[in-house]
Amino acid sequence: MFRLIWRNTLRHPLRAGLTVLGLAVAVLAFCILRTVVAAWYSGVELSSPLRLVTRNAVSLLFPLPLSYLPKIQAVPGVVRVGYAYWFEGIYLDKRHFFPQFATSLPSYLDMYPEFLFSPDQKLALIRDRRGCAAGRKLAARFGWRVGDTIVLKGTFFQGEYRLVLRAIYRGRDTNTDETQFFFHWDYLNETLKKTAPQMADQVGWYLVQVERPELAPQVSREIDALFKNSLAETLTETEAAFNLGFVEMTSAILLAIQVVTWLVIGVILLVLANTMAMNARERLGEFGVLKTLGFRHFHLVSLISGESLLLALTGGVLGLVLSFPALKLFPKSVEQYFPGLQVTQETLVWGLATALMVGVLAAAVPAWRATRVGIAEALRRVG
Repeated sequence: MFRLIWRNTLRHPLRAGLTVLGLAVAVLAFCILRTVVAAWYSGVELSSPLRLVTRNAVSLLFPLPLSYLPKIQAVPGVVRVGYAYWFEGIYLDKRHFFPQFATSLPSYLDMYPEFLFSPDQKLALIRDRRGCAAGRKLAARFGWRVGDTIVLKGTFFQGEYRLVLRAIYRGRDTNTDETQFFFHWDYLNETLKKTAPQMADQVGWYLVQVERPELAPQVSREIDALFKNSLAETLTETEAAFNLGFVEMTSAILLAIQVVTWLVIGVILLVLANTMAMNARERLGEFGVLKTLGFRHFHLVSLISGESLLLALTGGVLGLVLSFPALKLFPKSVEQYFPGLQVTQETLVWGLATALMVGVLAAAVPAWRATRVGIAEALRRVG
């Protein structure tokens, strides 16, 4: 049966080749779209259950006073507290965007064990008030080396900030974000005391590490209760929920991508179904001969389904293989928005499963027609 399936598949090499190519392109598009969606949610998936984020209850745009720090540290179950501010600075020009954070070094980075630093570089970073750290991919993007001077022009925080690159971190895991930039909050605060005193001694959010994940709900409630009815009430949530809030801001875009993903599956099905319908129609007379020789219905179903699955599997595997070099064609700047952009094992499984599912569905109607046609009617097609 397999030899017969193989020969039927190669009976029209051009048709089979074009079908496989069409399937490969469709599976490639399916994998790329799923990879983009997975990268969009990578920040949520990589979040630690031990980390909480305390921000202003009104909006992240509103700061919190630095005086909240000792009160949060005193909450039972809290191991470590850090704080940070989103720094919207311009490097060279606005096109060279990358995430920038003024943080309480080293406490803030100590809560991210997935960021790996050289001990010497981390020590130099802590000692230098103007020191900064960058991810490996970010440093490679701009050709930075340890010791280089990096000048950021503040937008929200007016002024020019001259920083010295003291450390370059790498990710512990393959999908760890290596595009971030950190520098001392103290350096920013000292500058603000001179240029904008009303903005000094404030932070964007607090990063709280708890002893155990099960303590997160209780600690969150206690922190928010401390500052209830104050001028700056707080909202404390898990890091995953905090990151998910940013993802939900682009929910319309994600929905559009997912709709296109399903449309791609429809295209795969139409391409293969058209090929199988043509093949089955041309071989209707042969099916009558096979029935005359004693072949049963399951034999005909096996022949048609086997050919459809063989085409689908070949096109699917080719599309999966092409997805790896296709990702390398993405511009380097895209990594700033999709730091976890890589084809995962889950995406490969979904791509292959989709191809096989399409192979089964595409063969359903031709196989049903082949089993329903009578021998006399089928033999009329011979010659």
